[in-house]
Amino acid sequence: MSVHLSIASSNRPSRWATYKITLILLTLSGLAVLGLVFLAAFWAATESDAVAQERQRRLVNDRLQAQMDQAAHEIELMSVGFSSFLNSGPGQKAPLDLARATWSAATFGRIATSVFRYDAAFVVNANGELVVPRDADNDKRYRWLKPLLMPLLRRETALPDSLSLFVRNGKPSAKIGLMKLEGRPSIAGAIPISMVEHKDIAQRPGESGLYLVAFRFLDGAALQELSKEQGLAGARYSRASDQDPNEIAFQINATATDDPIGFIIWAPELPGSRVVGRLIPVLSGCGLIIAALFLALMFRLRSSLRRLSESEETARHLSLHDALTDLPNRAFFNARLEDCRQQVTSSDKGQALALLDLDHFKEVNDTFGHAVGDQLLQAAVTRMKIAIGSSHFLARIGGDEFALLIERGTSIEDAISLCVHIVELIGAPYNLGNSSIAVRIGCSAGLAILDGQTVNISEWLRRADVALYVAKGAGKNRAVLYDGAFDEGAIERERLKADLNRIFQEHEIVHDLHGTPGLGHELEELEVFFQSIHGGDRTEDLAGAEALVRWRHPQRGLLSPDVFIPLLEELGLMDRLGRFVLSRALRAAMTWPDTMTISVNVSPSQLKNPHFAQDVLSILETHRLNPARLELELTEAALFKADRAMKKSLKRLRSVGVRIALDDFGTGYSSLSHLVQFNIDRIKIDKSFVKLLGTKAEGAAIVSAVLSLSRSLGTSTTAEGVETFGQRDFLRVAGCTHLQGYLYSKPMTEHDFRAFIRSSNGSERLRKV
Repeated sequence: MSVHLSIASSNRPSRWATYKITLILLTLSGLAVLGLVFLAAFWAATESDAVAQERQRRLVNDRLQAQMDQAAHEIELMSVGFSSFLNSGPGQKAPLDLARATWSAATFGRIATSVFRYDAAFVVNANGELVVPRDADNDKRYRWLKPLLMPLLRRETALPDSLSLFVRNGKPSAKIGLMKLEGRPSIAGAIPISMVEHKDIAQRPGESGLYLVAFRFLDGAALQELSKEQGLAGARYSRASDQDPNEIAFQINATATDDPIGFIIWAPELPGSRVVGRLIPVLSGCGLIIAALFLALMFRLRSSLRRLSESEETARHLSLHDALTDLPNRAFFNARLEDCRQQVTSSDKGQALALLDLDHFKEVNDTFGHAVGDQLLQAAVTRMKIAIGSSHFLARIGGDEFALLIERGTSIEDAISLCVHIVELIGAPYNLGNSSIAVRIGCSAGLAILDGQTVNISEWLRRADVALYVAKGAGKNRAVLYDGAFDEGAIERERLKADLNRIFQEHEIVHDLHGTPGLGHELEELEVFFQSIHGGDRTEDLAGAEALVRWRHPQRGLLSPDVFIPLLEELGLMDRLGRFVLSRALRAAMTWPDTMTISVNVSPSQLKNPHFAQDVLSILETHRLNPARLELELTEAALFKADRAMKKSLKRLRSVGVRIALDDFGTGYSSLSHLVQFNIDRIKIDKSFVKLLGTKAEGAAIVSAVLSLSRSLGTSTTAEGVETFGQRDFLRVAGCTHLQGYLYSKPMTEHDFRAFIRSSNGSERLRKV
């Protein structure tokens, strides 16, 4: 009862926590008010700055428009003045006096640049040619500018109707536009020059064929004037929008094309930021004062409640933790068990529980005393903590017994790996008693999974305890996951494992220096069967076979790999079985035609063997089989966990001609990267997909997609489980390169398969259909 009270009291907030929460809320409230004031000030400043910037942009735009209007008026004045010099008399058309025109152009050129502050003015004809040359530099300059000015002139002179664009109130009017000249933004204008101007003579503008063209740069004196009038601080012109964070840019667009020709950049007047800058010191000071007052109050209250809080925490911790190791004790562990039960009941995620027991701890404790035993416990707990990290819950529930609640959602494989890692760490030597005593102990672990169907805590603990008992009975120093076979069928399973051990012990395979099996030694009761593989074309010639192992048990008869392969994995015998199957398969293939290949399955445990590649090459050399005839079938799961050593082994095998096939494609960790990364030579379509052909539409879609993928990658394909002619016909039309299944043959012994080869490649009966 006291345990439950201590746990319940730990869930109630202490008095200090209550006061602290209250003060924190008050502090946050004051800071929130101050923050709102800051936000309001910043928002108002931002809005004010935005309005100011928009106003300045409008002023700049209006000023540019005013400059264009002024330029139009000035160019019209210059046109009238130039016309008066060129006209010889009213009422008649006068021939152009070149000397007089040259003098007039020079005079008005100076007027345009000095009085009207234009950068250049030219008199040209309708074709854009200079009619009145001035000097070599001026003429050269115009030749460079002519291509840029001609679009403006053509737009006004191409058609007679366009001449009306020059007319305003019956008189010539200038056309003004923004454009880029000599790489600089400019205001350019063009206007026709009238040779005759008389009230009694109605003359169409442009009849003389002369035009006055002038332009003024915007980035020189015009920009300085604009900056001075509008108060643009630091105004400058830029070809790109490269303004600094504290500047704004006004884009100037060409009148004709609306393309950007430059930017006017200046530092805007920001009245809102200026006001905020003055308010920040005041508001900051107020905030600091408020914060200091609240902090002082919190520290004063904390000092008065510190001792009481520390004593409460110490008492609560001691009631729930072990004094020696500082791990949670059994009371704490039981409470966590109940929480786990409720969480698992309300979700679909299971949870793993592991019971750990230190092997041979009692002997150390009895031999060297309790002091050394305590040191050993503390050292073992330190290693456990290193292994589990902070994600899992470790508790001491007895003298040398511990319980580990593995984080909910952790996979079974990861849970087992974690326990194996703990066992390995605990098994390392210990130096105790000031390094004067060296001891070695072990650790056994039993795992059980709590799921939605098993929500009884007692049953959960019992299963973990049973698994722990099995681990100890199997030799200790190992981790065992609870299996229903421990309660039902355990005897039969153990008998099969004992039989397998007997087979491998009584008929030991001879190894060379690299662990390669020799010849002449069979594993009694284990046999290698062969299933034919045929070409996917109409001939359906026999192309090869797949090697399949079977166990001819004296009492239970012929057993499939699904029954005994998991047992061999548990016994660690898969590597030896793999070498045996490979040797028997290659020995049989030596008696077949050279055109036939042999496919052999490889388990993940074989791939993990650092001598795997050398083993395969040695067996190939022993049987003198061409490596190109051997095809190794790997599962997607094995490739998914491939490390650098495995990749190196496969690369070595492929370099001598051995081909790699991806077995049961699409049923495991399917990844297109595996096909490229491991240079897969063949994709084997799983029989579960082939079975869907003719029954479900998605079956045809899946198979067609795999075949299309293989064609794109240039890999061969083998369809497994072909049992009907309809499946065969579909796969053949879809482009499957090889076919395998009961339609052609069932797995058969080596003797029967040789007879099958002799019977017209085993396909005569199919070609007659």
